[in-house]
Amino acid sequence: MRNQIICGDTLEEMKKLPDESVDLIFADPPYWMRVEGVLKRVNGNDYDGCDDAWDNQFTSLEDYEKFTFAWLTECKRLLKKDGSLWVIGGMQCIYLIGYALQKLGFWFINDVVWSKRNPTPNFKGTRLNNAHETLIWAVKNKTARFHFNYKTAKELNTDTVSFSDFSDGVRKQLGSVWRLSVCQGEERLKDDSGNKLHSAQKPEELLYRIIAINSQIGDLVFDPFGGSMTTAAVAKRLGRDYLCIEMNPVYCKYGQARVAAVQPENTKIARADFDQKPPRVTFNEMIEAGYFREGEPLYYHHTPYLYLTAEGKGIKADGSVTDIHSAIGKIKKNDGTRLNGWDFWEVVRNDSFVPIKEIRAKYIKDKKIV
Repeated sequence: MRNQIICGDTLEEMKKLPDESVDLIFADPPYWMRVEGVLKRVNGNDYDGCDDAWDNQFTSLEDYEKFTFAWLTECKRLLKKDGSLWVIGGMQCIYLIGYALQKLGFWFINDVVWSKRNPTPNFKGTRLNNAHETLIWAVKNKTARFHFNYKTAKELNTDTVSFSDFSDGVRKQLGSVWRLSVCQGEERLKDDSGNKLHSAQKPEELLYRIIAINSQIGDLVFDPFGGSMTTAAVAKRLGRDYLCIEMNPVYCKYGQARVAAVQPENTKIARADFDQKPPRVTFNEMIEAGYFREGEPLYYHHTPYLYLTAEGKGIKADGSVTDIHSAIGKIKKNDGTRLNGWDFWEVVRNDSFVPIKEIRAKYIKDKKIV
């Protein structure tokens, strides 16, 4: 069962799905916010926060705990042995969810803080502005070989890299604090009367990161609490299959229309091109083919450090022979002593510095190596 929105009770519908059938789960369950009374904005208008019936269906902590264990148990059954589960929650629920995950044997990979660029203010001024939500990334057990597009994640990291540095090619590891805006503007679904459809609609950028870094084209992404169908829309956009369950027929109706309008994108992010390992070729064969020259210098930050031998090794100024990976590791004082030299070294071509990985890519393309 793929590329469907199922309108029904999630616990009942999940039981109908086959074991180990989904690659990635994103769950945005009821937070049980326990909203009481009417909250006023500064201008005197009512604040339309999350006071929906689906979020206030629980009568006690034990009731919510029972519900949490029930749907997480089904998620574990549905998840493939190397699949990943992401759950999002606020302070009201995320700690209980984390406890339930561990009791059920899940293994934590990361917790991620979604730091909101434009959080709702605390209108009464009685506590700190609640400006984040927490996500837990977990797998079925600690031996799971989960999928992770590490380099794709670096391409999505605009949190710790300035715009100018990013434009200049600087890439850093994606961290566990994500600076993203809440859903707003045209992305926010409205009903026929122009009113906000869903009070807890998540931004597409949030799901885009998760699905892009944690799955592959053709994988099945499952959301047991479909809501406004952000998960389905982004999964389709990235070339993944989707399956969502939602009990509210109004949400299902508008969600179906939203997903139907999505066009898949054929991009490097969607394909995870950055994480595709190039075919193995050696300096030796590229030197023999004339793409590099024996004796030419290899530069790092426009400074020559090595001179190529006919065998593709590097000779340092003191005459010792090394490889490009160990050499750059020592120059950068990397604790692991070795880095991927293809990402750092350059040569001079037509009075310009050219990364050696670009020359390798040209050689692979010219020779049609696969």
